[in-house]
Amino acid sequence: KLEGLKTIAVTTNGINLTRLLPRLKEAGLNAINISLDTLVPAKFEFIVRRKGTNLSSKATVLILAGICLLYLQVNCVVMRGFNEDEVLDFVDFTKDLPIDVRFIEYMPFDGKYCCFEFFSSEV
Repeated sequence: KLEGLKTIAVTTNGINLTRLLPRLKEAGLNAINISLDTLVPAKFEFIVRRKGTNLSSKATVLILAGICLLYLQVNCVVMRGFNEDEVLDFVDFTKDLPIDVRFIEYMPFDGKYCCFEFFSSEV
């Protein structure tokens, strides 16, 4: 631990967090941002581009991290036609956990230009 630091945080997709969390906590980690854009297993595998990734272990990680760390935040990028129907599911999933959820609008950029057709105006 370094003197004078109040917060040591990491941002992760959570894939290896279960395995690494004890050592990270021991090293002084006290805050974590988890990127979680869906609660649907097939969509999650599509996003992380890994077959066989168990989303239920991701839920376990969220609960474990919330218990073990001082601060936990979930970042959810909301994308029209992909996961905008899950916003209330995220609220329900996290309402009784010590977790802050931040919904972020998907902002696709292609070089110098923004692809406005992807923006979700319904959320």
